[in-house]
Amino acid sequence: MGIGWRIFGAPALKFVDSETAHKLSIKTLSRFGETNAGQMMLNSVYKSPELPIEVFGKLFHHPLGLAAGFDKGAEALLSWSAMGFSWCEYGGITRYPQDGNPKPRMFRANKHRALINRMGFNNPGASEVRKRLIERKTSDKWPKFPVAANIGRSKKVSNDHAAEDYSATLDMLWDHADLFVLNVSSPNTPGLRDLQTVDHLSSVLKSCNRIRERKGDNKPILLKLSPDSRDEEISNSISASMNLGIDGIVATNTTIKRPIPINTQSRKAFSNDGGLSGRPLQSRSLEVISKSYSETDGKIPIIGVGGIDSAESAWEAITSGATLLQLYSAMVFNGPSVVSSIVKGLKGKVKEAGFTAIKEAVGYKHI
Repeated sequence: MGIGWRIFGAPALKFVDSETAHKLSIKTLSRFGETNAGQMMLNSVYKSPELPIEVFGKLFHHPLGLAAGFDKGAEALLSWSAMGFSWCEYGGITRYPQDGNPKPRMFRANKHRALINRMGFNNPGASEVRKRLIERKTSDKWPKFPVAANIGRSKKVSNDHAAEDYSATLDMLWDHADLFVLNVSSPNTPGLRDLQTVDHLSSVLKSCNRIRERKGDNKPILLKLSPDSRDEEISNSISASMNLGIDGIVATNTTIKRPIPINTQSRKAFSNDGGLSGRPLQSRSLEVISKSYSETDGKIPIIGVGGIDSAESAWEAITSGATLLQLYSAMVFNGPSVVSSIVKGLKGKVKEAGFTAIKEAVGYKHI
């Protein structure tokens, strides 16, 4: 944790509600972090070392990226590379604009290093985001690292029409991301997790595959899994998606389960509905990463996300089967320097293990 964050950032969290703090961060980064001077300053403080890995035919400077949900509207894309990330995922984006769930809808449990959110895919809609991204490209403000788009189902669309909804959003965003994540596992949209059943999932994937075939560009499409699904359900989802050519698995989304609270703040936070992210999710996320690696025989990349906040937790995810990693909550509790700290630690672990590249560590526990 950087000294500036310890002195200024972390104490401020006690006085600002979670969503307000998040909005202020994005607003600041979308202005200052998008300027040349801002990027140079951020890069001078937060630059991460090189730990290259090639995935999906693209070079990632290291495995660690920003998880979906932080930059929902793709407002600060240039800032993330300057803050040490090797890739980022914007969204979730839905076909139609929506305000999300009623406020308050984001809560912290500081002692647990956990966040609770029930945002509900609040976003300006795929059409508006596409306009924003076209403007970014025409003004030469597109990041020089891989960008993923997270796609969700519009709240007003039923599961019976979800396939059309997902594919319409995919169509609109196709030229504005390098890879796409189908979010069928957020706990904050009623009925969304039912899309993980084989029939619904097959319908969504077939519809999205038709878009890809029409575009004639084989960009990767990934599936994001719930940590709350039973192992049998996870196996069924992976099997069905692999039969339909899924390119990768994201393990995992947030959980509706709660640890035992250890103080008043966490008791209040955990009493709210929504998905929990952060350190308490780490154990189950590792289980799903390992399960996904086994189910796929390591044939497609697994993106590990959930409770990654140190080189140790990142290494556990990689050796369990994750090729790439993402974090979100650790940015809130540890500050931006957590990114370079994790990558430096991973470099050391690669050397200690006697490997020549991080790729050699992927799934090592399964050997």
